Amino acid sequence: MRVAISGSTGLVGSALIAKCEAEGHECRRIVRRDSPNKTDIYWDPASGSMHSENLSEVDAVVHLAGDNIAEGRWNAAKKNRIRFSRVDGTRLLCESLAQMDAPPDTLIAASAIGYYGSRGDEICNEENIPGSDFLADVCVEWEAATRAASEAGIRVVNLRIGVVLSTKGGALTKMLLPFKLCAGGRVGNGKQYWSWISLHDVVGAILHCIYNEQLSGPVNAVAPNPVTNLEFTKMLGKVLGRPTIIPMPAFMARLMLGEMADALLLSSTRVTPQKLQSEGYDFTHKQLEDALRDLL
Repeated sequence: MRVAISGSTGLVGSALIAKCEAEGHECRRIVRRDSPNKTDIYWDPASGSMHSENLSEVDAVVHLAGDNIAEGRWNAAKKNRIRFSRVDGTRLLCESLAQMDAPPDTLIAASAIGYYGSRGDEICNEENIPGSDFLADVCVEWEAATRAASEAGIRVVNLRIGVVLSTKGGALTKMLLPFKLCAGGRVGNGKQYWSWISLHDVVGAILHCIYNEQLSGPVNAVAPNPVTNLEFTKMLGKVLGRPTIIPMPAFMARLMLGEMADALLLSSTRVTPQKLQSEGYDFTHKQLEDALRDLL
């Protein structure tokens, strides 16, 4: 199988390429710079150009590119980059695929559980309506930008990814040092739900969606057992053998991170992987403790 991947140098993209190549698949990277590798696919979302010649023999495209939402304080410019990198980049890719004489059969396009907004204790599956905050609005536009591909007959999966756990990057990596120094604790009141997934299972879910032709539209990529921030904090402390007695009050998180604190740390999103489970995906890490012990 030939798979083209955008965001190939990111946390998920790097792991996906390693897994695909280990299974004997050919990977073609969608890159923003000229590359000596003749199978790479050059694109430039800023100028609206894409050299799609090397997509002609690809079976599936996995689109993961997007500005890192957790890097840099959110201001107008940062929020524009978040939106542009997801919406306009996705639209360019999908319109390019739609114009091909023989497009790939499948597009797995990243989205996020930010689609649901902050919902308290409400359990969300793929049928729930979107939230109304900035990230929810971005996710709605992000997913809508794949319409050109689906209208061209390409099977599109909008993979709504949760908090990815890995020691190679992402939220867990940033938490490890303070927790190891006994300076970790809950954020806010700790009642907000964090819907997590191990990096191993994100990659597994992507491949499952490629192989399983029954899956299309929104698919939640989260573990079956979301936890509250307080539960996450206590479990991380238990696995590390450290106390977790220094909380971060909500006002302090907002003072340090601004709007991003509400969107990423204080928001409560309790999501279930209904479609993945109904189509037979067997999670390697169903419970948080198992995931953290494997990782750490």
